[in-house]
Amino acid sequence: QVQLVESGGGLVQAGGSLRLSCAASGSDVSINAMAWYRLGPDKRREPVAGFTIGGTPDYADSVKGRFTISRDNARNTVYLQMNSLKPEDTALYYCNHCDLRVRAGRNLDFQCGYWGQGTQVTVSS
Repeated sequence: QVQLVESGGGLVQAGGSLRLSCAASGSDVSINAMAWYRLGPDKRREPVAGFTIGGTPDYADSVKGRFTISRDNARNTVYLQMNSLKPEDTALYYCNHCDLRVRAGRNLDFQCGYWGQGTQVTVSS
């Protein structure tokens, strides 16, 4: 079991920044198994950022160069620093934990595991 708690969402103007946090707890936490997804107006949940099997950050093309995922191993916490925000980044952002053995090397399009409750990010134009 893994529990995920997100924080840090809010309303920001285009060009602004926000930092999301996701704290994980439970007996099966692996910080490299954590990732961020978002649910936009089209109601499709899409990957935003996570880690490869080797622990290297991995990003959706739409956020590369603007978003940075990082981790604090001691706190079992993953962060998403979002800069140069655009109105199209408006979404409900979810933290995810998918066991690396379940993911088995597949990319973040493969969705599995545990989800947080979500935190809303709204970017005004």
